[in-house]
Amino acid sequence: MASPIWKKPAPALLRTAAIPAIGGALAIGLMALAARLSGHPVLSYPFTTSIVLVMAAPQSRPARPRNVVVGHLASAAAGLVTVALLGPSDLSAAIGVGLAIALMVAADALHPPAGINALMPSYLPLDWQFLVMPVGLGALALVLFAKAYHRLAGTGSNDGGLT
Repeated sequence: MASPIWKKPAPALLRTAAIPAIGGALAIGLMALAARLSGHPVLSYPFTTSIVLVMAAPQSRPARPRNVVVGHLASAAAGLVTVALLGPSDLSAAIGVGLAIALMVAADALHPPAGINALMPSYLPLDWQFLVMPVGLGALALVLFAKAYHRLAGTGSNDGGLT
């Protein structure tokens, strides 16, 4: 059993905390910049918690590249379909998130941070383009960034899923 983080020597503790923190800050900065340049700053919202997960727990099952991409796409599709059928409302938000959970579980691609994508269409004026940009392209960009960052940082990467 691994020792608790607070019992690690200072350099190891610093490395354990600093590597994901720096990666997270870089990823958030790049995502925020891309969202601002696109003229839609709210479009970075779906990825904030995903960034925390893939930076701090890259070997976890929800951080697998397949889970990140499929989870975000399934959740966004669930939200868009629900709003198309029921209109934007609290009810469509609730049903959309429930449907997103079902789709992610059925696809064996659970990525809890992606649930926000099912909620957003009920409260923001989003159309089907939301599925491609920011969701699809953003999830793919996040996966590629995380793989490259973890390889450069020597912390490994989570290769399962995109093959």
